[in-house]
Amino acid sequence: MIVLRCALFELARLIATVIFSLIALGTFPFSALTRYRIITVWNRVVVWLARLLLGIDYRILGRENLPSRPAIVMAKHQSAWETIALPILLPPLAMVIKRELLKLPFFGWGFAMLSPIAIDRRAGKEALRRITEQGRQRLEQGFWVLIFPEGTRVAPGHRGRYGIGGAWLAAHTGAPVVPIAHNAGELWPRHAFLRYPGTITVSIGPVIETTGLKAGEINARVEAWIEGEMARLPPARRG
Repeated sequence: MIVLRCALFELARLIATVIFSLIALGTFPFSALTRYRIITVWNRVVVWLARLLLGIDYRILGRENLPSRPAIVMAKHQSAWETIALPILLPPLAMVIKRELLKLPFFGWGFAMLSPIAIDRRAGKEALRRITEQGRQRLEQGFWVLIFPEGTRVAPGHRGRYGIGGAWLAAHTGAPVVPIAHNAGELWPRHAFLRYPGTITVSIGPVIETTGLKAGEINARVEAWIEGEMARLPPARRG
């Protein structure tokens, strides 16, 4: 039954992706925020499909911690779920992504209309410069900035090396940082076809005010909170 449900979900997601990629291309004349609101209907559809077909639901802790001004979100990265769900659970945001994602047929075309910050992760200082320059622009436009400091999806129970990009942007803009922990990888494993029913917990941490802090200190505080919270989250999978 799980295999059938996952196959139906993938088919429905593929159809939705093709449709919304074409809609996304048609939003080009609109403002960035208007494009965002239209295109992220796709995210809402996929999260709804995951609940309907896969039995994957979610709950949010700490929503009251979200500041009233644009912030930099630094989140745990375990699966594709959070890349789909966070853009509709948080204020409009620009995601820091691998440049290669924009080359994907349909998905990449739509993603390009969302004002992402696309970087070459091998570029070192040039990537940091791009994050700082474009991140500052997005914050000034009213977007939040979402970055996964581990860079790649990490299996539950493990942690990746926390890259400096998000903390570097915070140190150079003074924008607050919001750390987020979640256990989506328990239900939607990386590089896996099978997904499992259950309830994902998304935990939003207290705001880290960055004025006067260096990037390394910001990064250390983010990592300490996220990894500490990961150890406290309840199991996501049913039964």
